[in-house]
Amino acid sequence: MQEAGRERTRREEYTETTRQALLAAGREIFASEGYQAAGIEAISRAARVTRGAFYHHFEDKKALFDAVVVAVQIEAAAKIEARAKTQRKVWDRLTEGIEAYLDVCLEPAYARIVIQEAPAVLGQTRYREIEEAHPMALLTATLNALKRQGELDFEDIELLSRMVDAMICEVALLLPGAENPKRLRARGQKIIGSLLGAFRTT
Repeated sequence: MQEAGRERTRREEYTETTRQALLAAGREIFASEGYQAAGIEAISRAARVTRGAFYHHFEDKKALFDAVVVAVQIEAAAKIEARAKTQRKVWDRLTEGIEAYLDVCLEPAYARIVIQEAPAVLGQTRYREIEEAHPMALLTATLNALKRQGELDFEDIELLSRMVDAMICEVALLLPGAENPKRLRARGQKIIGSLLGAFRTT
């Protein structure tokens, strides 16, 4: 019985290792070549697994892409949360979190996979579902905390969170082609700050 249990554990470890290898390979290729150009054969080869192993874990390329987007968003949320926690006051955490969120949006892999391609590949419904479960969830939680403390006066926190999230992503999309990225970013942050400041009570 113990031997059978150990064998299952080894199989589970191998299965998870294979899945992680596919995620890593998919992330790299989706970021460098884009979703349309990425092929299952190339991803499997980069992960050093067979096509059969690929299909054991993922139904198709879209399913792998979905899993990659989730993994990237979980990582992004962790970065944002870590930065926000460096501040003591909730409002300062909000400001720092937005700054960190914008930094994440400017990372080439994130920008291509999440901002540029995920909405079209996954569809808006699934894209929003992932976004709302991770980075935007932190933003919404912080805005709700400010409202509970009486520092923010706005009835529909979900709407406000969606608006701020959209503005951050829009700034990130504009930056690569900007003549003066530093100035554009500063202006974008000023607009976001002005929107939030309009509802600040303290």
